[in-house]
Amino acid sequence: MLHRILWAALVAGLVAGLSTAVLQHFTTTPLILEAEHYENGEAGGVVHSGSRSGAFGGARLILAHTGADHAADDHGTWAPADGIERTLYTSVATTGTAFGFALILLSAMILANARITARTGLMWGVAGFVAAGLAPALGLAPELPGSAAAALGARQIWWIGTAVATAGGLWLALRVSTPLAIGGGIALMILPHLVGAPDPGGFVSDVPSELAGHFAAASLVVLAVIWTLAGTLAGYVWQRGEEKQTAAAAA
Repeated sequence: MLHRILWAALVAGLVAGLSTAVLQHFTTTPLILEAEHYENGEAGGVVHSGSRSGAFGGARLILAHTGADHAADDHGTWAPADGIERTLYTSVATTGTAFGFALILLSAMILANARITARTGLMWGVAGFVAAGLAPALGLAPELPGSAAAALGARQIWWIGTAVATAGGLWLALRVSTPLAIGGGIALMILPHLVGAPDPGGFVSDVPSELAGHFAAASLVVLAVIWTLAGTLAGYVWQRGEEKQTAAAAA
């Protein structure tokens, strides 16, 4: 059982992660690189000769964003250099994230005693995106470098609480599905937003609002893609494994 879970999650993570990394390269990465010019005080976000290259820039959308090489030098910490190195680290991080998502979804489906197929994997992937992406974004939208933000610890606590509450609410509403459970699930999903996300203390940003809005929208699309691809592919690989086992037993 454990071998099958790991194998399905590994295949799904590799395919979904690499596919999403390519999508990031052409959508969110250029926006992050552009925002870094504003964050570093480069006039109008113009790319100067010898500075960051948008062609091979990388961005850690799912994980915490890491600045580029000379920005890291200013703070005495290491970060991958712009170009192929940064793109490579981004792809590895995104693939690892997709593997984790697939592992979570498979484990949840097994605990729920759900029939695991590509279709059910897609549905659970959508639920994962809602819980870990869409719901937290109502209070904490995906942020570019230089954007106004509250303290990191407070944001992490609220994000985790919102994701857990939303996942629990979806479980009650969709899996238990009694009238009381549906009402309780909806209340549970609303609760974190009644509490409210941490206040950044003023919506002041170094980057243009148009750029920030475009990034928030693109980030949510990319996050939806990685969740749904991970769930669908994990379900497909699991289903194929079951079919092979059934055929071998029948023979």
